[in-house]
Amino acid sequence: MIAMLLAGGQGSRLGVLTEEVAKPAVAFGGKFRIIDFPLSNCINSGIDTVGVLTQYQPLRLNSHIGIGIPWDLDRNNGGVTILPPYEKSDNSEWYTGTANAIYQNIHFIDSYNPEYVLILSGDHIYKMDYEDMLDHHKAKGADLTIAVMPVPMEEAKRFGIMVTDKEGRITDFQEKPAKPKSNLASMGIYIFTWRVLREALIALKDQPECDFGKHIIPHVFEKGKNLVAYEFTGYWKDVGTLGSYWEANMELVDIVPVFNLYEQSWKTYTNQDTFAPQYIGDKAVVEKSIISDGCEIYGQVIHSVIGSGVYVGEGTIIRDSVIMEDTIIGEGAVIEEAIIAEDCKIGDKTKIGLGDEKPSKLNKDVYSFGLVTIGENSIIPSNVTIGKNTAIKGPTTTEDYPGGELEAGEYIIKGGEL
Repeated sequence: MIAMLLAGGQGSRLGVLTEEVAKPAVAFGGKFRIIDFPLSNCINSGIDTVGVLTQYQPLRLNSHIGIGIPWDLDRNNGGVTILPPYEKSDNSEWYTGTANAIYQNIHFIDSYNPEYVLILSGDHIYKMDYEDMLDHHKAKGADLTIAVMPVPMEEAKRFGIMVTDKEGRITDFQEKPAKPKSNLASMGIYIFTWRVLREALIALKDQPECDFGKHIIPHVFEKGKNLVAYEFTGYWKDVGTLGSYWEANMELVDIVPVFNLYEQSWKTYTNQDTFAPQYIGDKAVVEKSIISDGCEIYGQVIHSVIGSGVYVGEGTIIRDSVIMEDTIIGEGAVIEEAIIAEDCKIGDKTKIGLGDEKPSKLNKDVYSFGLVTIGENSIIPSNVTIGKNTAIKGPTTTEDYPGGELEAGEYIIKGGEL
């Protein structure tokens, strides 16, 4: 079995966090990136051939994966291969859907002549042994196995829903139904017998924006193939919104974390620069937090996730926040329920995330959850106050804050429109 990892998504619901980086390359849990989790699952499951399909803002993702050394995927035969869209003799075509991306790389898959193909998304946080799923696929004589997990019935309309018989065979499916018949939600993880998937991809090659959920699965089902559900009961999170991303990070610092980053039997691997050890100053306070390598902490960090190389000045208080790599935070600042991306500079005595909530004027569906979101390479001047449900991107100055304040729901975007 080989794996095809779909990592080309923009992740527009993460707002300024993904303006210049693909969602799978967004930092998570201090030193990791989101794509580390499915890649680590592959190597822990014994899969040594992985194609990573990239498209949107691929530079950092390509650099992070490299030749796959941290995941033991630097191999002469197999290993990891980056698969961007490419120009063909008759046209130049972007990937227009999840299945279209696989179709455009059909020759790559054929070159390995696999019996089975595992389709993965690059933007989920979970640990899964794909070998167990393959064993299930073989035991059931399946043509397609879909990983599913139970969700609350009231949330089922947000997912592709599978209806199964007592043997676990899929008898019906609904794509984001208004009235779901089941609460078994597709996780977007599929094992296909390759000849079955290959036939479906070729049959639907002219389908605009060809997608697995909308086109391939219905096609295979209508052909009378054997579709089977594989129920997963572990931790799985789609970090596709700022709220779910923040929540997943906060769950890492619970006293007994639901998702354990430190499990020796199932390690999560990453490609990280070499940093000096962390340093905690004599007046610093750290409670229930992840502090990554290379940090200097002189203030208070409470229930937060701090990326590598972050500096926190004396007198600063950080609560319930995610601070990404190489960000510098001055003295006497207060930061609550914020997501601050990489390489930002936060001035002295700045107050972030305080006060009441108001709906975002930029995009109330994206910038909600009471969070402050600051994009990478942003500069926040000293002595300003930033309210909830706000978004900031770029080098801001005191003049950008009337009366020294960015009110709840407001935004400042510099250096490009979203």
